[in-house]
Formats: sequence, structure tokens, C-alpha cells
Amino acid sequence: MLRWGILSTAKIGREQLIPAILNADNGIITAIASRDEGRAKAVATRFAIPNSFGSYEAMLESDLVDAVYIPLPTSQHVEWAIKAANAGKHVLCEKPISLHADQIDDIIKARDANNVLVSEAFMVTYHPQWHKVRSLIAEGAIGTLRHVQAAFTYYNMDADNMRNIASLGGGALPDIGVYPTVGTRFATGAEPVRVSAKVERDPTFGTDIFTSCRADFGSFEMTMYVSTQMALRQEISFHGDKGWVEVSAPFNAGLYDADYVTWNNADHSEQRKYSFPGVNQYQMQVEAFARAVASDDLKGEEEIFSLESSKNNQKLIDAIFRAGESGNWEDV
Repeated sequence: MLRWGILSTAKIGREQLIPAILNADNGIITAIASRDEGRAKAVATRFAIPNSFGSYEAMLESDLVDAVYIPLPTSQHVEWAIKAANAGKHVLCEKPISLHADQIDDIIKARDANNVLVSEAFMVTYHPQWHKVRSLIAEGAIGTLRHVQAAFTYYNMDADNMRNIASLGGGALPDIGVYPTVGTRFATGAEPVRVSAKVERDPTFGTDIFTSCRADFGSFEMTMYVSTQMALRQEISFHGDKGWVEVSAPFNAGLYDADYVTWNNADHSEQRKYSFPGVNQYQMQVEAFARAVASDDLKGEEEIFSLESSKNNQKLIDAIFRAGESGNWEDV
């Protein structure tokens, strides 16, 4: 059983990852830390976590913890992922693990120097609906892929929410833009060459609130838009010359809609729907992480989202920001 420590009492940890670990068949939670000791104790009591710490450093020094989950504000991810790795802990860090691709090199160095597993928490890549999309594309069910179209939006005007605080790494692209890019790369196994984009920022928050982009993957293109100030919507489709595939709830599966993938042939005379009821993608993620630790797959080469893939994804996000500023195509 992998012994987990939770680094902060953040909402996503309380609502998603802590329950996922508690339900996992190969992990337990032995500790939680907060800079506010009272908050750590309160969450520990709520979830029957046996140990609580009033500082992150104290938990990293503890021999009660094998692996750390980090749901801190985005701007602190690199710092604490490295500190946790240097403390000899395996690390699952919320996305985005960094706001700049080149900073991920420092995390890779810490991972390799300490012989630990460090992974960005892209839970979608563990959901069987995404593995189905990947297999349909690979087996030629839609023929030659020509276009990927994606949207991910929500409405949030709370000035105190970290998603609207630029200094904490807020904004649409860091928060949700990473999902269509990861989904496209995961399903196709391809990497983008160049990108063009429009990026709009909130005049008060300073964060990007709407981005539309076009990414050139060589043999196909991906278009997407993401926003933190639009009505709720999420979808992604993969369109080929012999058919197309659509994912109903591509990113918030189990919360946004039923989990299913729909395939249509070229003339819409045939349709197949693949359903995945009862799947918790967060639980699948933490169980896969623990299996990788147990099998000594510390670079995540088999089933875990690797830091090398994280760097490639952030390179695309970085290029989208550059393209939004320049108004030109930018190399990835």
C-alpha cells in the first residue's frame, strides 16, 4: 500500500483526490499538511487521516509518507515538486505542473537525482474513454484524421478565486487549455509543429479569459477555444475522411455528463456508442501511480503521464501565449 501525504487542504484534494485514494485498492493516506495547523487537523479528522502537520516541510521530513499529492496554487508547483522529490518522496502534482516548459527540466533533474516518480495529474489519460478514442483512431475507424475540434469553458468572476489571480498562475489556458492539448496529443500520439492564436485578457484580473487557437500537427490540425467567462461547455471531436469520434464529457467525466464515446461513419448510416459507467478517473490515476511505484517505473514510461510529456504539452501552451501576443504563427 502506497502511503500518501496530501500537501495542502485545497478543494480539489478534499473533493476528488482524497476520496479517490481512500477508495483505491493500493494506497492509504497517512498524513496531510497545511500552513494552518487547524485546517490540517480539521481535514484529517473529516477523512480519518491519522497524522496532520502544520507545515509542508514537516510532512516532507516524515518517514510516514512515501508519496505526496500537491494541489497548491499553480505558481508553487515547481518549487514544491522539487522539494518533495529532494525529500525522497514520489510526487503527483496538479496541473499545470509549471507555467513555463523550461522549468520542467529542473523537476526532471530532481526526479532522476532522487530516483522517484514525479507525474502531472492529468486524470483524463487514465479514463478508458480516452483509451477507446486512441484505439479507434489507431485502428483506422475514422480513416485519415484531418481535424480535431475542442471547447472547454466555464463562468467565474470571483476575484478571490485563484483562477482569476495572475500571480498564482490563474487564467483559462493554464487551468483548462491544457486539457484539449493533452487530449489531442494522447489520442493521436502526435506533437504540434506551430500554432496561431487569439488571447484576450480581463482588464481587472490580468488573466487570459478567452483563447482560441489553431495548432498545426502536420497531418492534421486542432482548433480549440477555452474561456473562464463563458457558459459551461466542453466537447472534443476527431474528424477523419471515413468517420468521426466525439467524446461527450471529455474532461470532467462523471461530473459533467455520462461517460461515452460516439463513433459515426462517413455518411452517418452507422453509429456506435461506447459507454463507461461507474468510472472514477481520479481513482484510476492514483491506482496507476501506485502500480508504477511498485513496479519501479519511475519515469512513467508505461502507464503514467511522464514529465517529458508534460514538457511537450507546456511547450504548446507557451507557444499559444506567444502567438496571442505576436499575432503570427509561432513554432512550438
